[in-house]
Amino acid sequence: MKPLFRNIFLLFGIGAIIVMLCTFDDGWEQIRQNIARAGLYLPAVIGTWILVYACNALAFQTIVNTADHDKHLSFRHAYKLTVSGFAFSYTTPFGFGGGPYRVMELAYFIGFPRAISSVTIYSMMHILSHFCLWTTALLLFVGFYIEKMTTLLWWLFGIYLVVLIIAIALFAYSYRHGIVEKLYRVLLYVPFVKHRARRFLEANREAFTKIDSNIIYLGQHPKVFWGSLAQEYIGRVINAFEFYFILHAFGLTQATFVDAILVLGFSSLMGNLLFFLPMQLGAREGGLAIIISILFGASGSIGIFTSFYTRIRELFWIFVGVGLVKIGNKRIMK
Repeated sequence: MKPLFRNIFLLFGIGAIIVMLCTFDDGWEQIRQNIARAGLYLPAVIGTWILVYACNALAFQTIVNTADHDKHLSFRHAYKLTVSGFAFSYTTPFGFGGGPYRVMELAYFIGFPRAISSVTIYSMMHILSHFCLWTTALLLFVGFYIEKMTTLLWWLFGIYLVVLIIAIALFAYSYRHGIVEKLYRVLLYVPFVKHRARRFLEANREAFTKIDSNIIYLGQHPKVFWGSLAQEYIGRVINAFEFYFILHAFGLTQATFVDAILVLGFSSLMGNLLFFLPMQLGAREGGLAIIISILFGASGSIGIFTSFYTRIRELFWIFVGVGLVKIGNKRIMK
C-alpha cells in the first residue's frame, strides 16, 4: 500500500477513536465506576481476544497462502492484518473499511485480483462462521431452555432454519462458480450509476474473471475450506469467554459457559441484522438486554452495562489495530 493511503487509514482510525471517546453514552464518571467494579474481569475480557484474533489470523493465513501465487504470509503479519482490518471494520458503516485495507496491503505482493479473492473468501468464511455460531446457540437454547420456548420463538427459529439453508446454498454456489462479478452486476440496475458501472465492468472484465477464478480455485480445496472454517468457529467459541467473565463480574455466578454462548450468539445475531451501524451501536445493547432477561430474569439494564465492557474491549483493540497500521509493512509476505 502507498504511504499516502496508509496515512489516510491511520488518520481515519485516530479520528474514529476520538469521536467514540467523546460520545461514550455512559459518561466518564460511569466509565470510572464500572472499571472499578470490573476488577480483574476487564483484563480477562480484553485478553480473550488475543486468542480470538489468533484463530481469525490462522484462518486468514490459510486462505491467503492457498491462493494461486508463490508468496507466503506469516502468522505474525496475518495477525497484524487481522487486528487492523477488524479495527477499521468496527469503525465504518457496513463494516466496509477492513476489507479494502487488507486488499491494499496484500495487493502489492500478490496483485489486486488475488488479494481481492483471498479477502472475499475470508469474508465469506467469517460470515459462515456466524451462521455456525447462531445455529449452535439455537440448538443449545432448545436443549437447555426448552421450557422457555414460546410459539413466537418456534416460528422465529423456523424462519432462521430456512434462511440457514438458503445461505448454505448460496455459499456452495459461490465457491463453485465465483461471486464477485455477479455481485457487481447488481450495480447495472441501480439508477445514476448503472452506465458507469457497465463501462467499468467492460474495461475490467479480465480482472473480474481472474478474481472469480481464484475464488473457485480456493473452493476446490476442501481441506482449506473446512480448516479455515474450523479455525473461525473455534474463535467464536473462545469469544464466549468474554461474556462468561462479564456475567460473573455482575454477580450472575449461576451463569454457565452455555449461557455465555447463548448471550454471544443472540447479541451477535442482533448486531449483524443491523450491520450498517458502526460498532453495531444500539443493536447489541438491545440484544443483550433481551437475552439476559430471558435467561436470568434480570433487569434489562444489565444488558446495557454488559455492553459497556464490550465497548471498552473494542476501543482497546481498535487503538491497537490503528497503531499497527504503520508497523511491519515492508515484508508482509515472503
